[in-house]
Amino acid sequence: MTTRHRPGLAESLETCRPVPPDKPNILKTLLAAQSVLGYVPTSAIPQIAQVLGVTDAQVAGVLSYYSDLRTQAPGRHLIRVCMGESCMANRGALVLRAIQEHVRVEGGGTKLEGRFTVEKMSCAGNCAVSPTVMIDEDLCGRVTPSDVPSLLEPYT
Repeated sequence: MTTRHRPGLAESLETCRPVPPDKPNILKTLLAAQSVLGYVPTSAIPQIAQVLGVTDAQVAGVLSYYSDLRTQAPGRHLIRVCMGESCMANRGALVLRAIQEHVRVEGGGTKLEGRFTVEKMSCAGNCAVSPTVMIDEDLCGRVTPSDVPSLLEPYT
């Protein structure tokens, strides 16, 4: 049985189908699926495995290993807080806590009527102006806890 998802997933998966002698690239395929859907539903694992000619377990293993892949639909806006050394040394943990309190989410997850998803990221590569927060594709540096309300206001 093939699970069908919204239009675009099947086409996206077809572009990732390996052509011999190439080997299947599970990560590339999962990233392509996530770019179409915003996440990779676990119900799509069999379809992805079939297209790549690999097992469901291999796809599930890659999906569970990489933290940038998500199996739940994100909120309308994705907030990622850098947890790299420079950001942590410059009180990034306090920024994360302020964001979690502002959007009323403990740890990671989605809150405020599905408006925001909060995640930690390993490194934003923005060390010179740490701590760093990414909101969707917007990179914000030198963020302080008191900046959080005004930083998130345009996204509400």
